[in-house]
Parts: sequence; C-alpha cells; structure tokens
Amino acid sequence: MNKERIIFCDFDGTITVNDNIVAIMKHFNPPGWEELVKQLVDKNISIREGVGAMFALLPTSRKQEIVDYAINNATIRDGFREFVDYCKDRNITLLITSGGIDFFIYPLLQPFPIEAEHIYCNASTFEGSTIEILWPNRCDEHCKTDCGMCKTSIIRSYDPERYERIIIGDSITDFEGAKLVDTIFARSHLIEMCEELGYPYHPFETFFDIMKQLEAETVV
Repeated sequence: MNKERIIFCDFDGTITVNDNIVAIMKHFNPPGWEELVKQLVDKNISIREGVGAMFALLPTSRKQEIVDYAINNATIRDGFREFVDYCKDRNITLLITSGGIDFFIYPLLQPFPIEAEHIYCNASTFEGSTIEILWPNRCDEHCKTDCGMCKTSIIRSYDPERYERIIIGDSITDFEGAKLVDTIFARSHLIEMCEELGYPYHPFETFFDIMKQLEAETVV
C-alpha cells in the first residue's frame, strides 16, 4: 500500500524569497536586534526567546506601518501557485509550518487556496506598548529546543507508517524537522546543515524544481 504524501513547507525564505522577520528588523532597525540575532545563531538563546525579544523592540504605535511593510515587500517564490494546485490535484496534504508571524503570513497566503487549519505559525498581539508574540504551537514532550513554533511536534503527529513525510525549508528552524522526514527539499542554510551531517536532500530554487523531483519519484 502506497503511503500518503504530506508536505511540511516553511514560509520565510522558502515560500517567500526573503526572510520577512529579518527584513522587518533591518527596515525598522530597533536598537539591539542585531545582537539578538547573533545570540540566536550562536544558540545562546532559543528561537522563541530571540524572536519574542526582537518584536518586543517594536512599538505597537507603528503597527500599520510594520504590517504594511511586511506585506508589501514580500515576494512569493516562483512556482508556488502552481505547487499549491499540484498538491490539490494529487491529493497531497500541504501544511505551511512557519516560525513567522500571523500578521504577515495570513495576508500573504490569502490569495492561495490553502485551508486556515493547514497553516501553522506564531501569533501576535498589539495590545501593549510593544509587539508581543504568542506561541500556539509549542514543543511537545519530545522536543527540548524551545522552538516557539515547533515543526517537529507537528511532523510527529503524522504516523510515518501511513505518511511519506516531506519537508521544504531553508534555515535553522527546519533542521530538526529534516531529521524526521523521508525527503528533504533544501536551500540556503538548510543545505549547509544537511551536508555537514551527510543527510540526503534535493536542492531547489523554485517550486517548479520541487514538482519536477516529486514527479520523477512518482514515476519510479
């Protein structure tokens, strides 16, 4: 019996060309954000701590300006619309699993026929003086990395006996998930991490590359 295909697809730097969180921070440039990124990369703080602290540097008085910038300056990677249709036509479950934030992810995905329950990301509130990030998808008992939005917890919820699990990503937030799946589509930092540990992966630049490889594997 063939397994059902399920895809866990990152958003920032994967569906979009650039990392939207980094773009927001670079544009508004609140004092201290670059040091937080350094601590995060050096693993001195967790992803949840780093992302939460970065957004806490931005005042909610600039909410509309921040939201508008995030939405208007994001570019969707070539082939994504066709990829969404491809998955629907072949009954492949497509989940968006992102460490990004709801205020830009939902508007940017709105033009595509993706069910809201298939979008996993962090939430936000603008009720205080600075932006507060909320964490509706925290780590389960098997994950100790304090992800904020835990991709491995979501992947583990799909039985590997039933599903062929596929991840598409580009960065540190995808690496733990890449250890669990059958197939990895990688670019940027995720390629470096896969090569460092000898994990097989398929490189991609557009979603057309991914569809071509999935079709090739289907034929085999």
